[in-house]
Amino acid sequence: MKEFLINKNDSGQRVDKFVTKALPDLPKSMMYKLFRKKDIKINGKKCDISAVLSEGDIVRVYVKDELSSRTADTGFLMASDNLEKIYEDGNIIIVFKPVGVDSHSNSGTHSDTLIDRIKKYLYNKGEYNPHAENSFSPALCSRLDRNTSGLVIAAKNAESLREINSAVKNGRIHKIYHCITVSEPPKKHDIITAYHKKDDTRNIVRISDEYADGFKEIKTGYKILGENRGLYLVEVTLYTGRTHQIRAHMAHIGAPILGDGKYGNTALNKRHGVFYQELCACSLEFDLGENSKLYYLNKLKINAPAPKFEKRFN
Repeated sequence: MKEFLINKNDSGQRVDKFVTKALPDLPKSMMYKLFRKKDIKINGKKCDISAVLSEGDIVRVYVKDELSSRTADTGFLMASDNLEKIYEDGNIIIVFKPVGVDSHSNSGTHSDTLIDRIKKYLYNKGEYNPHAENSFSPALCSRLDRNTSGLVIAAKNAESLREINSAVKNGRIHKIYHCITVSEPPKKHDIITAYHKKDDTRNIVRISDEYADGFKEIKTGYKILGENRGLYLVEVTLYTGRTHQIRAHMAHIGAPILGDGKYGNTALNKRHGVFYQELCACSLEFDLGENSKLYYLNKLKINAPAPKFEKRFN
């Protein structure tokens, strides 16, 4: 039998989600069978799979003790100490991600990722102890491509993670980007819509002006801020947040981003000697609503340091 005391970071989630995290070696088919047999209990009482946990609850899972529980993962301690903090409070931290750093690992093993740097920083501050957690670890609420720089939000606790993720999903965190395009966008400023589909096998997206099966609508705003020798400094506002949206959408309207090897102009990239996309998430503004537990962030606007590529337009 496995027994877990629910702490603050475990609370507020469904019991099945908790069990999946706390017992990662438990097959889901077996977990569902345990629920059917009433062999998963909260405070000694049978529970539904959708029951929501509260701090102080005791969850018992009647399985063999040989089944391993979640182990404390401290591999993040191998990450770099290099972390540019822009804003921090007791619930969230906003950092500047440089070009060349992955937001998180894609392989399941540790490397020098942004989230590992954040975990290490919080661990050294005494704000995160993986040995004391059953199911939670600090997590990114937004992410950027490896070669895109800019602001990234991470949550220090589970409640804040749910709040920020919900705000992102509902468009209550406004994101502004700056980029360099290799040709002039069709208008000085515009809000454009199209349809987007990701090809997971090739890690590339397709953009269409017409709806087709499997495509989802995207909405992007842009404004030209400056021009220098055929290059354009453009401010971009994301109204939806899909994979490679800015890079693919700007290329679709004939204004690809300088340095973009996937959607850009290879010849112009070589001519300018730029081989990563000149794109930066430079501003965040919160509009969480009065009922949010993070209401104090409302109207807070966070700005990143000006990206180096803007020097062309000084």
